[in-house]
Amino acid sequence: MKISTKGRYALRMLVDLAQHREDGYIALKEISDRQDISKKYLEQIVPMLNKSGVLRTNRGNRGGYMLAVSPEECTVGAVLRATEGSLAPVACLEYDENDCPRAGTCATLFIWEGLYRAVTDYLDSITLQDIIDRMGDSGADQYCI
Repeated sequence: MKISTKGRYALRMLVDLAQHREDGYIALKEISDRQDISKKYLEQIVPMLNKSGVLRTNRGNRGGYMLAVSPEECTVGAVLRATEGSLAPVACLEYDENDCPRAGTCATLFIWEGLYRAVTDYLDSITLQDIIDRMGDSGADQYCI
């Protein structure tokens, strides 16, 4: 499994918004400058995050973006599913019901189910607040995800 730039940048954007949540709505240009991410690229990510309910937008002179949920409620798994789609390692696990005709006799299905469970359990256990807490007192606006 490989997380795309889209997923990594979305996570960086949301961590940035969580760090600056007291500032109200934040202009995309500010996030872009702080994170050294193209504003155009962030503009492509915003609709996905908006659709998932993680992001709140406001147009106009004092417009910008802010988290629609608390940093304690927003998990890395939710962000990656919003930007990457399914985190399933194989196609037959992408839906709630495995309709693969070989599912009942597949000798390797337990491997993929275990991997999927481990990945989702891990990513769903980490919140934006956990990331901020782990950053400590450095107060740095630049970080690698």
